[in-house]
Amino acid sequence: MRILIIGCGRVGAGLAKTLLGRGHSVTVVDKDPLAFEKLGDKFKGQTIVGIGFDRDVLLKAGIERVDGVAAVTSSDEANVVASRIARDIFRVPRVVARLYDVRQAEIYKRLGIQTIAPTGWGINRIADLLLYSPLEIVFTLGSGEVELVEAEVPSLLVGRTVRDLTVSGEIHVVSITHDNKTFLPTPGTFFRENDLLHLAVLATSTNRLKELLGY
Repeated sequence: MRILIIGCGRVGAGLAKTLLGRGHSVTVVDKDPLAFEKLGDKFKGQTIVGIGFDRDVLLKAGIERVDGVAAVTSSDEANVVASRIARDIFRVPRVVARLYDVRQAEIYKRLGIQTIAPTGWGINRIADLLLYSPLEIVFTLGSGEVELVEAEVPSLLVGRTVRDLTVSGEIHVVSITHDNKTFLPTPGTFFRENDLLHLAVLATSTNRLKELLGY
């Protein structure tokens, strides 16, 4: 995947190296050319000096072709502007913004922009939000410890029960939507083809959920 990172502080640099290490194409934008020193001599991605919400800078960084944008500067305002431009103007599929103001974070979550608060973010967590996953994160609770995720029931679970997808204290099926009708299941509810599931899952148990779903 092609990822654009705006801001090359400790988080931005760490995220860039993490994504590059996972085999993705990375471009980093920062207004301070000295900031790129944090990337180290072995960094193979692209670096661009400029303001992260300047249209010309974003076009130079290839924002029209990226799969995800992470705005992780030290300024909430800059991150919000860059995220909205990426989401609303360039239609970038995945946008994550680092915000210190929790009130703003909640507002932008409702607008479809994933936000990471300073008490809840982590480099690997941001990377996971940027990269494709068959699990769609609908909402995060607390400081990101619990996620509400959406997923279609896989064929291997059709005919099985909610109990088979429940891990006490880690994974719980909150609701099932079938034929445009949503209901609260019981442990004995059977999964049917084309069911849409909403699950509450610990962020640390996401990989376990993927295994149960056969992803």
